[in-house]
Amino acid sequence: MKLLEKYFLPSDYVKHFYSITPEYLKARGISAVITDLDNTLVGFDEAHANDVVINWFKTLNVHDIKVTIVSNGNRTRVSGFCDPHDIDYIFSAGKPLGKSFRKAVRMMDVEPSSTVMVGDQLMTDIFGANRAGLESILVLPVKKKDGWATLLNRRIERRIMKYFDRKGLINWGE
Repeated sequence: MKLLEKYFLPSDYVKHFYSITPEYLKARGISAVITDLDNTLVGFDEAHANDVVINWFKTLNVHDIKVTIVSNGNRTRVSGFCDPHDIDYIFSAGKPLGKSFRKAVRMMDVEPSSTVMVGDQLMTDIFGANRAGLESILVLPVKKKDGWATLLNRRIERRIMKYFDRKGLINWGE
């Protein structure tokens, strides 16, 4: 079961991405954020960034924290979300494979040790980040509903989360 902890236990967890402040990141030596898109920032069925997302990106930018979205979504989905706000991105990322995580780190010209992955899925975001040697922050999905491709992952994830809960490794406080 140590493998579950090594690969699927996030470095930290918060309920909402917007709780991740520049002060929080800088206190941990983080200068770059890789973030998932669907159900991390907005629902998988929401095409555009809302004011909360836009303000979070602006706040990070003001504090010189770089951001890149790494999504398994297709080009149309991801570019349509990112381009209007000049947000760097990688689409069809193939998470949890490490290639896109390493590419994002190179794009931002930062060290892996100063980079964190923010995502709502253990099976793609956290697993991929942990395998790539990055810090990882798990957030609750912004919507209860998922795309069809995520449903199997969520079933497996629930079992892993129950294990973490029993071990006292993750406690959302509810």
